[in-house]
Amino acid sequence: MARRNKIYEGKAKILYEGPEPGTLVQYFKDDATAYNAEKHDVIDGKGVLNNRLSEFFMTGLNGIGVPTHFIRRLNMREQLVRACEIIPLEVVVRNVAAGSMAKRLGMEEGTPLPRPIVEYHYKDDALGDPLVTEEHIAAFGWASQQDLDDMLSLALRVNDFLSGVMVAVGIRLVDFKIEIGRHYEGDFQRLIVADEISPDSCRLWDIQTGQRLDKDVFRRDLGNLSDAYTEVARRLGVMPKNASVGTKPHLIN
Repeated sequence: MARRNKIYEGKAKILYEGPEPGTLVQYFKDDATAYNAEKHDVIDGKGVLNNRLSEFFMTGLNGIGVPTHFIRRLNMREQLVRACEIIPLEVVVRNVAAGSMAKRLGMEEGTPLPRPIVEYHYKDDALGDPLVTEEHIAAFGWASQQDLDDMLSLALRVNDFLSGVMVAVGIRLVDFKIEIGRHYEGDFQRLIVADEISPDSCRLWDIQTGQRLDKDVFRRDLGNLSDAYTEVARRLGVMPKNASVGTKPHLIN
């Protein structure tokens, strides 16, 4: 499709003006970043994989009544999405202690949590996306109490869906983050899941071996990131089962 006006460029995606009012085109880049972009590389085919994987998850959520910004995939790197006002919070759901939570609380990585724990982080790379409480959110007007109730409900429904999908293919959903936006239809507003859901935004461990299949492969220099994401896509049926992990992604249209 013809290139339109750029609205926003982030570390892994670019948003362009959409073909219709109230829409955007979301383009997935090959860039891989970690530690608030202190570590950076370009991984051939990563954007293609994340586009298709995010399409898979968002389509599944739409199918069970969890509203998302996803409308349809346009090509191998772009998808048409609903425009929305992003709430300046990352909503993190944790099922297993890992990453910053394990470090912050002195827990061993891999420790199962007694129940899913939902955290809120203020979206600001310069500050390192700090953990905030509901009191901070209400005091600074980032979201209302009703918004918080709806965000919690959305996050737990996403967790239920993703956990079930992953365990069926031998993957443990350790944690994930989502962004939530306000979508307006006339005078009516509702909260929807936005941004992306992919191995960039989830921690995914093989249930049997504990092998990392997410961006920790890049963060911690554990191997080839494209191979890890390709394995997730293959298990979920986004790639042919006989595809070679060592080659460039060849995805099912």
